[in-house]
Amino acid sequence: MANAMVPFEERNLTPAQVESLDQRRRLGHLFLVMGFQFLLVSIFVTLWSGQDLQYSPGWTHPMAYWDALVFLLAVALLGNGIRLRRGVNEFFSY
Repeated sequence: MANAMVPFEERNLTPAQVESLDQRRRLGHLFLVMGFQFLLVSIFVTLWSGQDLQYSPGWTHPMAYWDALVFLLAVALLGNGIRLRRGVNEFFSY
């Protein structure tokens, strides 16, 4: 009897296909971890970027630009991580 926990598309994969599927899911997990770390850093840096926006003259706001870049990078990594890790039904323990 087939394992009901495994999606139907993954029940008849060759060992090479299973390996590539696991590699894709591990990469997705890595992207999720990096995305959450970048999100945490961007939340902390928001304090300095707010001060930078308030007190820096003209258009020179390096902390605000850096914070926006880190936040966009976090969103991109989280989105790609969710996309690459789709279909996983177990917890990876590394």
